[in-house]
Amino acid sequence: MNEILVAPSFAATTTSRERLALYVHIPFCRTRCTYCAFNTYAGLRARIPAYVQALQREIRLVGAAADHRPGILSIYFGGGTPSQLPVPAVGQIVETCQQAFSLNPEAEISFEVNPGDADAAYFAQLRRAGVSRLSIGMQSANESELRLFARRHTPNDVPQTVRLARQAGFASLNLDLIYGIPGQTLSMWQHSLYYALRCEPDHLSLYSLSFEEGTPLHTWLRQGRVPLPDPDLAADMYDWAADTLQAAGYEHYEISNWARPGHACQHNVHVWRNLPYLGFGAGAHGYAGGVRYETVTNPGAYIARINAQSEPLPFPLSAATAETLPVERREAMADTMILGLRLLEEGVDSAAFRAHFGCSPHEAFGPALQRLQAQGLIEETADGRIRLTRRAYLVANRVFVEFV
Repeated sequence: MNEILVAPSFAATTTSRERLALYVHIPFCRTRCTYCAFNTYAGLRARIPAYVQALQREIRLVGAAADHRPGILSIYFGGGTPSQLPVPAVGQIVETCQQAFSLNPEAEISFEVNPGDADAAYFAQLRRAGVSRLSIGMQSANESELRLFARRHTPNDVPQTVRLARQAGFASLNLDLIYGIPGQTLSMWQHSLYYALRCEPDHLSLYSLSFEEGTPLHTWLRQGRVPLPDPDLAADMYDWAADTLQAAGYEHYEISNWARPGHACQHNVHVWRNLPYLGFGAGAHGYAGGVRYETVTNPGAYIARINAQSEPLPFPLSAATAETLPVERREAMADTMILGLRLLEEGVDSAAFRAHFGCSPHEAFGPALQRLQAQGLIEETADGRIRLTRRAYLVANRVFVEFV
């Protein structure tokens, strides 16, 4: 990516007139987890008030740059740890989004929270602020794994957090879990998933542990302090989880995500459809106006840049934008295939693809699709949807690379 602070001079494939999703990044944490490679910082709570003010200013500036008030389908507060924010700050951010854009009254507003971080009063106020969906970072029900990850909560904090959230009126709850952990056995993984199911979540996100460079876990792996997980065992864990969740009534709607009917994460589905979304906050990513962009990662630099901005920049950028990447037509088509194939039932709708790009997926990627179909990795439904087959779920990257 090239560092520029003006919109690129090419024909945008999306405009501010399309419906958008909003992502709000909260980079603050009390402590950092050993696997985390996200843009997060511990020990900066004193910056939260100034950061919230800068967020509101950035939202207003980008909204003012649009050629009209774009319709907003969802807001997702991610991090970091959004539950580090005081509830009045959350309400102020949501209100600013309502003022700067046209927020759908039924918009899904998701909020990430750590088990044990919030009490009944916090959840009740959060619900009144407009938040409708919670994503709870459970990760594991095994104390040894939580210690490996430097998580602050205990397994017992999870059902307690779920109970308080339900009492506050939250009707859509997600639990995050990690598998493929060093030293993890199949029975340990089964214990975590069964523990999660007893909490009766509406949605589950199951992620295979990745060792990201710069994290303590990556360093420990390189030093031989933790063993490399067995990929075959991790595959068995995934397959077992898929079968177990199907039997429990959850729809496997995305490679790593399962939901009860009606509880798929609408914000993430929007992104997987390769539709435009705006990113606000330090280190946030966005895609709109034919450009992918990222904001400056350091919270102090982010605050300073936004406070120094006096006029709106070309939509969807702000003074905090650090990098932009124009997305040309061929790349946009590839992104649509790669992201859409992650949606296991929906897949890529050939008719919608043609309507957007003026050609079918077969016209754009015929040889690749033929190879993948011959290998049994994709299928095409009677209504023209291209989807991964079950055998491709664990080797999806072999499919995606065909479109790069």
